[in-house]
Amino acid sequence: MKSTLIKVALGIVILVLGYLLVASILKPIRFEEEISKRNAMIVAKLKDIRTAQTFYKQLNNSYTGSFDTLFDFLRTGQIPVIKMIPDPTDTTFSRSIVDTIGFIGISDSLFGRRENFRMEELATVPHSGGRKFEMNTTKVDKGGVFVPVLEIQVPYEIYLHDLDRQDVINKIEQQKAILKYPGIRMGSMTEATLDGNWE
Repeated sequence: MKSTLIKVALGIVILVLGYLLVASILKPIRFEEEISKRNAMIVAKLKDIRTAQTFYKQLNNSYTGSFDTLFDFLRTGQIPVIKMIPDPTDTTFSRSIVDTIGFIGISDSLFGRRENFRMEELATVPHSGGRKFEMNTTKVDKGGVFVPVLEIQVPYEIYLHDLDRQDVINKIEQQKAILKYPGIRMGSMTEATLDGNWE
């Protein structure tokens, strides 16, 4: 009887230890999977913002640091729809005639095919509790020419705040150790690039 109780107790201890071992192995895997999922959501938004900012820059020769200004531009801005035909008087077929046949709204052009799309949600960082992306703009001197630059970033603390605190701290320190930004960043305040640190 006593040996049966000992066997049952040992069996329970083995099961608990096995569960704890598996859980400790899976915890960092699940953490990285969750980071990847959240990063993908943020990157998708940043790509949309990059496209919108590129249109804004083409028409205004600068980027905007305000989401309100950007959204107003997207709502009211229009892109010409052009028709290009070969010049009938050109026998070399090297010239063409460009004719503007109408205009289409920028927001319709970029986001018109997306169901339930809300432009204002582009500014909000997923899993952040409603916080907005940090967006900065300026112009930098590149060989005597002032070039507009844009930088948008969101640190891990903002969108990983609800995950295990120690895992987040470890991830931040890991990025700092290899001299990388601890979060997601697109663009630069010193270089004329809109590349993201995920690319």
